[in-house]
Amino acid sequence: MNILNRLAGDVHLMFRRPARVQYAALCYRFRKKRSVLEVLLITSRDTGRWVIPKGWPMANRDCHGVAEREAYEEAGVKGKVGKMSIGHYMYQKGLAEGLKVSCKVQVYALEVEDICKNYPEKGERRMEWVSCAEAARRVNEPGLKNLFLAFEKSMPVEPALPASK
Repeated sequence: MNILNRLAGDVHLMFRRPARVQYAALCYRFRKKRSVLEVLLITSRDTGRWVIPKGWPMANRDCHGVAEREAYEEAGVKGKVGKMSIGHYMYQKGLAEGLKVSCKVQVYALEVEDICKNYPEKGERRMEWVSCAEAARRVNEPGLKNLFLAFEKSMPVEPALPASK
């Protein structure tokens, strides 16, 4: 009975803990021919659902640096990452033991400038460039859906062009 009480106490504490924090990159580009805003979706390795690159905090990296690194490792993209979060969403992270924990994901916009041919997780995920509306349809997390839609509204219709002389 002692072990059952201890396990029940551990489970109770697990549910009382604050959400774990991850950092993510909302990767975007403007398609050159039509100046159309596109965002990058990748599949998760375990379930194959549509997500954005994200990961756990890293020693000696700030929040937006983690998001930038995850974008490279998971999707092979590099570019300019914003230093301020554009928002967050919550989801339930499945752990190896079958338990789930709440995660709060801080999201940083990353304007993609380069797509690498080789990167750490190449071949482990699918990736697609889609509109914000399509991205919102594909992802499961309501908060992430809202972030895509809000991001689209916050962006100019097309990128700023250099002033003509």
